[in-house]
Amino acid sequence: MEARLKELQQEALEKIEAASELKELNDVRVAYLGKKGPITEVLRGMGKLSAEERPRMGALVNDVREAIQTRLDEKVAQLEQAAIAKQLESETIDVTLPGRPVSVGSHHPLTAVIEEIEDLFIGMGYEIAEGPEVERDYYNFEALNLPKGHPARDMQDSFYITDEILLRTHTSPVQARTMEKNEEKGPIKIICPGKVYRRDDDDATHSHQFMQIEGLVIDKNIRMSDLKGTLQAFAKKLFGEEREIRLRPSFFPFTEPSVEMDISCMMCGGKGCGTCKGTGWIEILGAGMVHPNVLRMAGYDPKEYQGFAFGMGPERIAMLKYGVDDIRHFYTNDVRFLQQFKRA
Repeated sequence: MEARLKELQQEALEKIEAASELKELNDVRVAYLGKKGPITEVLRGMGKLSAEERPRMGALVNDVREAIQTRLDEKVAQLEQAAIAKQLESETIDVTLPGRPVSVGSHHPLTAVIEEIEDLFIGMGYEIAEGPEVERDYYNFEALNLPKGHPARDMQDSFYITDEILLRTHTSPVQARTMEKNEEKGPIKIICPGKVYRRDDDDATHSHQFMQIEGLVIDKNIRMSDLKGTLQAFAKKLFGEEREIRLRPSFFPFTEPSVEMDISCMMCGGKGCGTCKGTGWIEILGAGMVHPNVLRMAGYDPKEYQGFAFGMGPERIAMLKYGVDDIRHFYTNDVRFLQQFKRA
């Protein structure tokens, strides 16, 4: 019986060593340590042994079972570890390989210019105001000193939806609404960026839909010098400290006096070139002191409050700033054009 046990132990250990899968090890366990296995058969025959031999043979059977089970556990651990190592090897990522490039978008050049202008005026204490693009005739014209039949309405050929509703032709209605809503009739300091619409033929310098940024300051003791200082700070910040400005008399129904602002040409430094048409100056925006009629219609007393307003086109500024020769480039969504403005 002792020889049989040693033989069974040797057979089991050899099969364990030869096993390459967990299923094979389980088969060995069932075959040798199961209830119907040869070792169990040996235990059943111990009743034929003498009382003196039984304890020794019982201890030997336990040693054999323990040796087989211990080696089974070790082999299971080895196979499981090998399986994990194989899986890790198959799933290994070579981090030294270059990654796939990810296409990153960028700000549209008009958005970049608008945000730069917004940041400038926010730093000067202005707030950003917005209003509807589909506007009432009253706010688009009448509240801005342009009554029905006024000849200046022809300067802004409009898209009318009904007799009283139209697509706004400028962002000035936002100023009129802001003044009207200010029930306390106190100071106002805002800029109004947004889309505007005019019935115009699209070409290199015109579009039926374009962007506009207007500014409005209402307070006591506001003078033309305040407007000039504001516009000078704007020009130097956006186009360089060496830029000079000049104000020329002009006409706008909602401001009096009204001016056009020019900046010294950034291409020739004011000497005269093709960009400035030999004048040394480039027109950049319109401005003026808020007309007393506009103040009255918004509920302000023009004897107590004064104000100035200005309006500019981000497309024109972007064209000058980036050297773009056709306004249509901003709206045709040509990726080759837009990629030139990616920020680092």
